[in-house]
Amino acid sequence: MAKIILRTLPGIERPAIGAIWPTIRGESVVLDVGANTTATASQYAQFAVMGAAYARTVFGLSNPEIGLLNIGVEEVKGTDEVKEAAELLAQSDLNFKGFVEGDGIGRGDVDVVVTDGFTGNIALKTAEGTARMLFGSMRAAIKSSFFGRLGFMLSHVALRQVRQRFDPRSHNGAVFVGLNGISVKSHGGTDMIGFANAIGVATELVRRDFLVQVRERVEGLRPIAGDDGGGAADYA
Repeated sequence: MAKIILRTLPGIERPAIGAIWPTIRGESVVLDVGANTTATASQYAQFAVMGAAYARTVFGLSNPEIGLLNIGVEEVKGTDEVKEAAELLAQSDLNFKGFVEGDGIGRGDVDVVVTDGFTGNIALKTAEGTARMLFGSMRAAIKSSFFGRLGFMLSHVALRQVRQRFDPRSHNGAVFVGLNGISVKSHGGTDMIGFANAIGVATELVRRDFLVQVRERVEGLRPIAGDDGGGAADYA
């Protein structure tokens, strides 16, 4: 519905859902996390441009590092589309660092992680489920003994900060990038805190002129080769 009403920006084939991901280094942008189950090489490149614009706007980075999510960092690994996308990004003026494995997302290996929506959504839901499992296990361990409760009393401030940092509600509100307007997707099953954060994401993007920044970056997409018959044009 957002795509039908708002339309995509010129030069963008499909919008992508970009999510803020907590990492050891701070935060990263991961896209796509659910809008497109598959992607061509040119669409991966477009996701990278939009993700870089997102990181510049939200994180204030002048030259964000970009990586392609893959099953390994070696050049020979991955699907044909991912390997072709890596070649396109290596030729672009983006700060492309190469392939990133799944554990590199949490480490914060790059500022922007590019993938298709099928893989990105599974990674996102897995991370959210893992966070809930860990905090549930910690809660059970704290309640299981006197020393557990004593340890919690001594460290509850630090533990609360960690929980808030990795609470999915704190990062609720994924942005549809590539649309001619601002659209934020919320988890349907979240609570009022999560919905409030999603609304906060939208208002912050308006305040920072996010749409203007993305439009300027997208306009920099320049085709350098014709369509290959499969919808994969090259961009620099």
